[in-house]
Amino acid sequence: MASDKGNREFDIVIYGATGYTGRLVAEHFLREYGGKSDSPGWAMAGRSQGKLEEVRALIGAPPQTPLALADAADAASLDALCARARVVLTTVGPYQLYGSELVAACARTGTDYADLCGEPTWMRQMIDAHDESAKASGARICFSSGFDSIPFDLGVLMLQKEAAARFGAPAPRVKGRVRAMKGTFSGGTAASLTATVKAVAADHALLKVMQSPFGLTPGFEGPNQPSGLMPHYEEEFGKWAAPFVMATINTKNVHRTNFLSGFPYGEDFRYDEMMLTSPGEAGKAAAEAVAGLLRNPFGAKPPKPGEGPSAEERQNGHYDIVFRGEYPDGRSLSYGVKGRYDPGYGSTSRMLAETGMALLDSKAPGGIGTPGSLLGEALVERLRARAEIAFAPEG
Repeated sequence: MASDKGNREFDIVIYGATGYTGRLVAEHFLREYGGKSDSPGWAMAGRSQGKLEEVRALIGAPPQTPLALADAADAASLDALCARARVVLTTVGPYQLYGSELVAACARTGTDYADLCGEPTWMRQMIDAHDESAKASGARICFSSGFDSIPFDLGVLMLQKEAAARFGAPAPRVKGRVRAMKGTFSGGTAASLTATVKAVAADHALLKVMQSPFGLTPGFEGPNQPSGLMPHYEEEFGKWAAPFVMATINTKNVHRTNFLSGFPYGEDFRYDEMMLTSPGEAGKAAAEAVAGLLRNPFGAKPPKPGEGPSAEERQNGHYDIVFRGEYPDGRSLSYGVKGRYDPGYGSTSRMLAETGMALLDSKAPGGIGTPGSLLGEALVERLRARAEIAFAPEG
């Protein structure tokens, strides 16, 4: 039976608020909802009372802003935290190292959950272990609620809505193309990739999940998918296309949304993601250089968890993504997603916060889902209104 979450002490708890990204999530709640009539009851949580007090003062939150203690290694403290909250937002990663007990606690207590996970092997392990218990308790578990994979998951969802309205049927082939992006990868992303590589090396059974676009759709294998790994010139965009480092996780989440939603994109749906460079030889050279960088996308000194760009760098970041739907008869349509702020921090923190707000209003049943399957257009509207992310058809 689903748990009654209406009488809990907090609407939303930000777990990991003393970390770099967690602090940005707290700042979003303070900026967007602090002192307003529609403000949720939110709290900051972490291992250290002293550090939580420092962050509360640093961001200018009122001294009465609640603080809660919990430790990723202490299951009892996580159960106690979850029992106090309707929604837990966590930035404590890599999730395969620090997130498993929290997912289990949320599934047990019927507490909604969202994170920034881009670790598909761990996500599949959590699906296998806790999906049924989350369904039973009513907990809505929402992985990948940041730049990976919200703009892509919801971008495809909105394109397919437009396709159904315009052509009466979903587009069986969709291309996701990053036209522009300015910003840095988070230290958490770098640490997560490193942890995933180590996990796959230790357990080769995880390699199939990592390699398959359908690694997060248990029991379903769709058609062969474009790899998105080979640089090539794309006539429809007039530019060279290069591999996109986040495609491995984003494509899996897009297919999981389709799977969980009853295949509104069709069971023959094909999807890939790449980055667009420029025309001509310069574009070709850039695409080939990007392909080479995928072997070590973070360079000799990857960012460390807890590190991040300055406020000015976050403010000046941006991204621009286009989704092109194609039909066998030559018809096509395009849909754009454009975000202010750097994708890895400024925009991601807003996305996670608004995912939490959307979960408060969601009537979706429990289970381990995706932003697209659990929240859909309701989250799109929140991101338009509160996160300065534009979703719009093109052409």
